[in-house]
Amino acid sequence: MKEVWTTMASMMGVWAFCQSLLHTVFPPELRYGVLKVFHRLFTYFSAYCYYDITEIDGVNTNELYNAVQLYLSSSASSSSGTRLTLTRALNSSSITFGLSNNDRLLDCFAGAAVEWQHVVTQRQAQTFSWRPLPEEKRGFTLRVRKKHKHLVLNSYLDYIMEKATELRRKNQDRLLYTNSRGGSLDSRGHPWESVPFKHPSTFETLAMDPVKKKEIMEDLEDFANGESFYRKTGRAWKRGYLLYGPPGTGKSSMIAAMANFLKYDIYDLELTEVNTNTELRKLLMKTSSKSIIVIEDIDCSINLANRSRTSGNGGGSRSPRRSRGESTAATATAAEEGVNTITLSGLLNFTDGLWSCCGSERIFVFTTNHIEKLDPALLRSGRMDMHIHMSYCSCPALKILLRNYLGVEADSDLSAAAMGELEAAIAAVEMTPADISEVLIKNRRDRRRAVAELLEALKLKAERKSAEQIGEDEEQEKRALEEGFDQLQGNRGEDDDEDDKMH
Repeated sequence: MKEVWTTMASMMGVWAFCQSLLHTVFPPELRYGVLKVFHRLFTYFSAYCYYDITEIDGVNTNELYNAVQLYLSSSASSSSGTRLTLTRALNSSSITFGLSNNDRLLDCFAGAAVEWQHVVTQRQAQTFSWRPLPEEKRGFTLRVRKKHKHLVLNSYLDYIMEKATELRRKNQDRLLYTNSRGGSLDSRGHPWESVPFKHPSTFETLAMDPVKKKEIMEDLEDFANGESFYRKTGRAWKRGYLLYGPPGTGKSSMIAAMANFLKYDIYDLELTEVNTNTELRKLLMKTSSKSIIVIEDIDCSINLANRSRTSGNGGGSRSPRRSRGESTAATATAAEEGVNTITLSGLLNFTDGLWSCCGSERIFVFTTNHIEKLDPALLRSGRMDMHIHMSYCSCPALKILLRNYLGVEADSDLSAAAMGELEAAIAAVEMTPADISEVLIKNRRDRRRAVAELLEALKLKAERKSAEQIGEDEEQEKRALEEGFDQLQGNRGEDDDEDDKMH
């Protein structure tokens, strides 16, 4: 060991002598050229190439740096590193892992091994700048073998951007937007006001037939993963859903489940707050991609202008045609007075016109309690592609409600007799999931009492329905007897007239 240390000391002395001789004999310009030549030789013979991704490009933030930081957080969380940075962004419900200063992380893409290093150095004294720069200079250095260079530049970086967008949407809380009255702008210059969307409804808790539920989920997945299909077929990347059925059947819960399933924001469009087709189009332009645009109770939200221009006592004649200038002036006057002048044509263009294609990956959802009141032009494919009937509570939906509110598995925790009574009672009445949920919520702490009161409520509903049916039958019989009596009296009167004539 003593000989080794002696040899190392001698080599270090020789290196120091050569370095001092180099500084004495060669001028600085020549030394710089020699070092540059050595660096080029090292780069030429090296098997790796390096790429620097700085946090700030000039005075602008480098979007690729943020994407790499977010992408590496998913790998850093599962790495064996002993020192990681933890952050939590605004409007985010999850904690993000990251590399510490000057730490390294290995990654693999398509069989190619790459190495990331988070380089942090102190920035030199700044000159005057309109935008002050941070004291630390941050960036990532990517090291990859030269034979994988084209793979990284052509595919790997694009993959990182897509993955970062997906992670950002997954980690960020959903937002629920609503439009301001008259298209007024908020403090950020947008016509939409937002609040965090915290609705807990999911397809797992949604009281609905499982077969129908699975069909809807598969359709949503096909839409979310169908960018290449829509581009190949020349169709706009959007889809429309119509939810119809009686009140209390879960239409709003279905919308919330769709948003939580796809991780989309919701834009709740209140048509009564929109005055003209122009305002409606501007609202559409301010919506983001990967969102659900909802218009609830479309049958009673507005009175479409070009469907209500009737005059006269007969109600069938339309108002006389006006010139373009008169129509525009009338629309402007109506807008100034706060009168809604949205037309059916404007609504159709909103859902299926050229302006509906200004974004991508958007879903339009309409709800109604009376589908027969909607104009057929709204119901065709391309505007409402999938019609979903939200029906009264069925046996499969009842089992889901029992599991949600009581923690009861109908097939194992309830006896066959009790479950048979419930199934027979639910099939005999028309009761909405909201009504059944109310009964279960009141008695959720006592399972037996909840099941008993639910069965009693179902039987009471069946008795009322039977009584109403009997009353309707009696009323029909009475009406039929009255009509028969009137007809008989009329026939007798005709016979008497004929007898008088003969006499």
